[in-house]
Amino acid sequence: MRRCLCLILGLRCIFSFKFFSGHFLISLIRLNTTEECNSFSIFTFQIEFMKEKATLKQIAKELGVSVSTVSKALNNSAEISDATKTKIQEFAKLKNYKPNIVALNLKNRQTKTIGVILPNILNSFFAKVFTGIEKVAEEKGYHIITCISNESLEKEIHAMELLSNGTVDGFLLSISEESQKQNYFEHFIDCINDDVPIVMFDRVTDKVNCDKVIVDDLDSAFSATKHLLNSGCKKIALLSTIDNLSVGKLRTKGYFNALEENKIAVDNDIILLTDSSDDFDKKLQLLFATQKIDGIFALDEHAAVSGLKLGLENGYKIPENLCIIGFADGVWSRRLTPSLSTVSQHGPEIGETATRLLIDKLESRNTETSSKTTVIKTELRQRGSTRVNN
Repeated sequence: MRRCLCLILGLRCIFSFKFFSGHFLISLIRLNTTEECNSFSIFTFQIEFMKEKATLKQIAKELGVSVSTVSKALNNSAEISDATKTKIQEFAKLKNYKPNIVALNLKNRQTKTIGVILPNILNSFFAKVFTGIEKVAEEKGYHIITCISNESLEKEIHAMELLSNGTVDGFLLSISEESQKQNYFEHFIDCINDDVPIVMFDRVTDKVNCDKVIVDDLDSAFSATKHLLNSGCKKIALLSTIDNLSVGKLRTKGYFNALEENKIAVDNDIILLTDSSDDFDKKLQLLFATQKIDGIFALDEHAAVSGLKLGLENGYKIPENLCIIGFADGVWSRRLTPSLSTVSQHGPEIGETATRLLIDKLESRNTETSSKTTVIKTELRQRGSTRVNN
């Protein structure tokens, strides 16, 4: 124990410092010297300093073994006996040993970290995809750094520049709205050219040569529209707030294909395609005020929920005289009254598949430039907003 006294005359105080067992005990003695009274007050503070971290060499020296033995024991190697491993691991914990992650990464040329860039974390679909990503990454011993582009091209580029300098081994991402609108993908191509692999999911582009995981948007939209037609619907409104996205365009095409196959004429007055929810809400009110419909196929959750809400407000009985299917499967779908029939995209499965693809690519060290696209099948989940087909 060391002790030091320091008198600060201007403050009429004495500080007493004591160092004991990794702690500093600081006592402040305030002198009250007035004509009426001579006294003092003592205040004690305790500051705990971080214990110095031990190194492999220090542990080896203390235990009388080689550095190699310590390293193998801490990595749970089968070459070291259980008794020796337990002894070394417990001693390392006692001495606050932490592995030097930076040094390990330099040695292995791998960070065991994946960068994930999501366009919108408030979207329930992307939240579900993330659960799948996290599950597989944890199973495989990888860490995740997540960035949100908020549909911004600038933020997307910044996130990739920030993480592609050796912080992550590869990226899992879904393209931002602004990137798709401007048709700008150079930052993805530059990243791949720098040997940082990318796996895209959901929102993808053919202009970037990388692995992709998507759902069968076109076929799913075709099947959903056909289900409404088979339910007896003749005037099916098409509603979308994602017309500027690749997935929105594919779903729109699926709707038109179903009408064409069933020889139903396209009615542009009941087709509402926008890329803004505010613009959509105003136009949807006008559609209900001027058109009579018996079905709705909505390409996103906002459009589906808005369609159901305004349908009820305008006197429609759902599903008796208005059937609705939405291309989403968030919590609102199940909590609405009536509950919403949806095309489920199996978000967790998309996340799991994309993560396995990326990790396989990272660990195989395969230099092949060919890429593949994996298609996840969707599922129509019938609830209270559609009639059951016979």
